[in-house]
Amino acid sequence: MRNLVTFLLLGLALCPALTTVMGYRGNEEEDWWREREREEEEQEREGRGRYPQGEDWFVLQDSRRVVQTEAGEMRIVRSPGGRLLDRQLHMGFITMEPKSLFVPQYIDSSLIIFIRRGEAKVGNIYKDDLAERTLKTGDIYQISAGSAFYIVNTGEGQRLHVICSIDPAESLGFREFQSFFIAGGTYPTSILSGFGLETLSNAFNVSSEEVEEILSSQNQGPIVHLSDSHEPRSMWSKFLQLKEQERLRHMKRMVELHPREQDEDEDGEEIKWSWRKLLTSVFGTENKKERGTRKAPDSYNLYNRNPDFKNNYGWSIAVDDSDYSPLRHSGIGVYLVNLTAGSMMAPHVNPTATEYGIVLRGSGRIQIVYPNGTAAMSRKVSEGDVFVVPRYFAFCQISSRTGPFEFFGFTTSARKNRPQFLAGASSLLRTLPNPELAVAFGVSEYRLRNFTDAQREAVILPTAGAAPPDKKEKMRTEFDKVPRVIKNFGNDMIMGFD
Repeated sequence: MRNLVTFLLLGLALCPALTTVMGYRGNEEEDWWREREREEEEQEREGRGRYPQGEDWFVLQDSRRVVQTEAGEMRIVRSPGGRLLDRQLHMGFITMEPKSLFVPQYIDSSLIIFIRRGEAKVGNIYKDDLAERTLKTGDIYQISAGSAFYIVNTGEGQRLHVICSIDPAESLGFREFQSFFIAGGTYPTSILSGFGLETLSNAFNVSSEEVEEILSSQNQGPIVHLSDSHEPRSMWSKFLQLKEQERLRHMKRMVELHPREQDEDEDGEEIKWSWRKLLTSVFGTENKKERGTRKAPDSYNLYNRNPDFKNNYGWSIAVDDSDYSPLRHSGIGVYLVNLTAGSMMAPHVNPTATEYGIVLRGSGRIQIVYPNGTAAMSRKVSEGDVFVVPRYFAFCQISSRTGPFEFFGFTTSARKNRPQFLAGASSLLRTLPNPELAVAFGVSEYRLRNFTDAQREAVILPTAGAAPPDKKEKMRTEFDKVPRVIKNFGNDMIMGFD
């Protein structure tokens, strides 16, 4: 009996303490939520938060020239960093004068090149064989990291304009990408120059004097002229002036050099570098029967296929790995969109990839929305502007009423893209059940149905009020905000205006 009384008294003594503890835990949770809400409200008022602030983050302006010679140049627009992007992609822009060569090299990043204007011959090593492709306007072509390649502008009297994605996933991290020039002299310096003269003399079975002469003749830079209208100062011009048999005799004296152990590719086949095959393509011809039987992938032309979607207001094309198999290895997709004057790509979300793009023609406005429902960007863009839209972010593109709006770009996924549209006949709002959606919006089902069903068009929509004509003064002010280097992409760099 005494034990029972003791137990009851102990229980009565502990009840207030337990109540206090439980109350404290409940109050602590409420305080945590209140503190979190207070911090979010404060961050929103001060313009801070977890998301990048300012429209400049989405319109890429970190540009620098990495190559500049008399025969051409290359510029890089760097991708922003941070956790917001699932994958970084830099954008490269190459301009080459008629009959010029981007000398043989390999880099530590994979490339997808797009011929914006002109014609080119691209050669690269594919499974120990030389793959040469003649590319024209609209062609895309993939070059793997570490694969030796070169580019020749074969257009008669026409500049070559190339846009390329630069994927730094396999890079050394020194900069946007690192070039390793196979051939060169004093500028650029060939990677062969790092070996001793005796080593190279034995490897190529030539005299040390000839090695030294070969590795000191070129000083015209990574992009050189090949035409007869320029002095034959470079090694490339000297070789091209030789008769065919003499060129072949010089090349046959070059033997295979293996700077590293043989590797195996993803198919389990041995890969080895062959300088002779690469140089033969540049300087002359070889017996076609000696070429390997393993065929390298062809290029893919965007303008030769039917649009994935088309109506009276524009069209769009998306290329994934099912259309062009090399994209499967790079994990990058390609897209091209053309909007007629005054039309818009409906507000939508890309749930699978980040989008990088460049305006090829015309002008328009891009609107991007933060996850918290606030506007991240509403900015006019024009020819040459480079932009990025993070994965999951809602956005739309609106063409100005002065003309068509065309933009091209890359996505960080090679899988089939299934954008989720937020307005129009194919909108998510029409797919989701009306009762639940009406409650979420706080309106009646009838009113919601009238709202979502009012637009009869899908994907690309007509609009007048969303893209009013820009006043001249406003256009001048907006244009002045764009860095000069980006403006050059639109006029000379990309579009080829002389």
